[in-house]
Amino acid sequence: MKNIILALAVLGGLLTAPAYAAVKSVVLVHGAFVDGSGWKPVADILGRDGYAVFVVQEPLTSLDADVAATRLVLDRAGPSVLVGHSWGGMVITAAGDHPAVKSLVYVAAFEPAVGESAGALQTRTPPAAAQSVVPVGGGFVQVKPESFHQDVAADLPADAVHFAAISQVPIAAESFGAAAKTVAWSTKPSYAVVATQDRMINPDLERFMSHRAKSETIELAGSHAIFLSHPREVAALIEKAAKAAE
Repeated sequence: MKNIILALAVLGGLLTAPAYAAVKSVVLVHGAFVDGSGWKPVADILGRDGYAVFVVQEPLTSLDADVAATRLVLDRAGPSVLVGHSWGGMVITAAGDHPAVKSLVYVAAFEPAVGESAGALQTRTPPAAAQSVVPVGGGFVQVKPESFHQDVAADLPADAVHFAAISQVPIAAESFGAAAKTVAWSTKPSYAVVATQDRMINPDLERFMSHRAKSETIELAGSHAIFLSHPREVAALIEKAAKAAE
C-alpha cells in the first residue's frame, strides 16, 4: 500500500523526482605535439568506472580546426565533461559552449580569457622550457626530441618517453597566436589540475588562470604530462566534475 501511495504522489506532483543524473560521458582533448593515445591510462580508469569515453584527434593545423574536430565528437557524445590538456585548454574553452558540455576540466592547460592567445599567455609568464619548441618546416613546430623527456615528462621513465619524442605531431605555429573569442568557463563549472613541476606551462600561470576562472583546483607534484604520471588523480577529478554536473 505504501508503494502505491508513493507512486501516486509522484505522479500527482506531490513529490519531486531527482532533476538530473550524473553525466556519464567524457570527451578528452589532447595537447600540442602529441595525439589522443596519451589519454589511455585515464580513459581506462574512466571506462572501468562506467563512463563512456571519447578521445578527440585534433589536426593541430589551427585553433578553429581543432575546435571543429572537438565539436564533431561532442555531437555524438551527448551530455559530457569536456577535458583538455595543455593546448587542449584553448580548444575546450571555445568548444565548451557546445550544448552537450556540462562542465570543463583543465589539465595543466591554458585557460584563456576573451582576447588571449596561448602565445600571449606564455609571454606573460614564461615557462622553464621556453627554448625547447623549434620549427620543423612548413610553418609547424615541435619540441626538440632531445629535450622532450626533461621538459615534457621528466617524472616518467626515459625509455617510456622516447617514442613520444620521436612520434610528435607538430602544431601550426600560427595556432599560438589565435585568440579566444568565447570562454566556456565563464558560464559552465570548471575544474583544473596544476602540475607543480611543469616546464611547458609555468605553474604560476596555471594557478593564475584557474583562480581567475574560479575553477575548483587541485595541485599535483609532476611534469607537464601529469595525466600520464598521475592518471588516478586526474581521473578522480574528472569523475567529480561528472557527478556534480547537471
